[in-house]
Amino acid sequence: MHINCINKEMLKDKKIIVGITGSIAAYKAAYIIRGLVKKGAEVQVVITPSGKEFITPLTLSTLSSNPVISEFFSNRDGTWNSHVDLGLWADAMLVAPATASTIGKMSNGVADNMLITTYLSCKAPVFIAPAMDLDMFAHPATQQNLDKLRSFGNYIIEPTEGELASHLVGKGRMEEPDMIIHRLDTFFASQNDLQKKKILITAGPTYEKIDPVRFIGNYSSGKMGFALAEVCAQRGADVILLSGPVALTASHPNIRRINVESAEEMYQVAISSFPETDAAILCAAVADYRPAAASLEKIKRESEGEVTLRLIPNKDIAASLGAMKKENQKLVGFALETNNELAYAKAKLEKKNLDFIVLNSLSEPGAGFRVDTNKITILDNTGRTTGYPVKSKQEVALDIVDKLVDLLK
Repeated sequence: MHINCINKEMLKDKKIIVGITGSIAAYKAAYIIRGLVKKGAEVQVVITPSGKEFITPLTLSTLSSNPVISEFFSNRDGTWNSHVDLGLWADAMLVAPATASTIGKMSNGVADNMLITTYLSCKAPVFIAPAMDLDMFAHPATQQNLDKLRSFGNYIIEPTEGELASHLVGKGRMEEPDMIIHRLDTFFASQNDLQKKKILITAGPTYEKIDPVRFIGNYSSGKMGFALAEVCAQRGADVILLSGPVALTASHPNIRRINVESAEEMYQVAISSFPETDAAILCAAVADYRPAAASLEKIKRESEGEVTLRLIPNKDIAASLGAMKKENQKLVGFALETNNELAYAKAKLEKKNLDFIVLNSLSEPGAGFRVDTNKITILDNTGRTTGYPVKSKQEVALDIVDKLVDLLK
């Protein structure tokens, strides 16, 4: 399938490392290299020893107009290939195809070949296109390794479903060359579209104290909010990441993280920060209620027996920001529903003066808490509703930020 890229100049003069590993899908790398070169990119191929069993360096060198690098030492005269220099040279690195073995090495820093050492030295964004049989892709070890790579800030280009080398049918087929090139093209086109913008993002749960050791909370991991923060920062924004208690780290230097625990703390920081921003994305799963009074000492079952908690409402952050929103500011909300999803999301959109709302449904497989994927529907204040398939939370973040960028324009 042919994809018309956003701007044919986006890849012009870009320096791209194409890493190739030992997969039957290595033949597709030839089409990727040819496509990148046609768009004006300079391509340097780094191939693993097993990759050369599937496609020849002569073919790749001819297509890229550069010698192919495979070994640390190309001659016996003391000269060597510097993975450090390569890592500094590149504007992007693409590993396509990426086998389960290479993905495992990348995620765990096993630097036993030129491709992995180049990856570990690379300062540029890294895109990884897995290719393997369906059972290998679905294996928990592979999925855990991919999760680690995502957490490092790498971009995973999800494989598609189709007939595999084993003649089985399932997910594991490397994405098509045109789609991979389009992904790189889109990345470079969007690099600075949020430059000089300041974005407030809330993420994670809030904890409402019952006593010093117990709280009311929820299952939010914060992964969606942190993915949004990284995408906004990568596209040039200064991000204020207002995070509840989560075991995540934010890696981009444009992200200023503020940690809070309770809904009240999140409310106070959000209210004080919002006036200086261009937009806010309210992704946090904020507790609607808190105990009316928190015990200063641990509540003892032996002495207290049955305990009744009286809950009172927390302040509504989305409604408060919606009420104070200026004409030039944009406000994005989230809705996680279990029934009547569209009706509840639409009511929240209107009541809280949001520009658009991202709807999640706990009834949808692959959506909600404790997963690395999400399936969303976006409703905006013009009455438009757009549904999206199940994607990684990183890819979902791209869709949400694309929508926000269009509004800020």
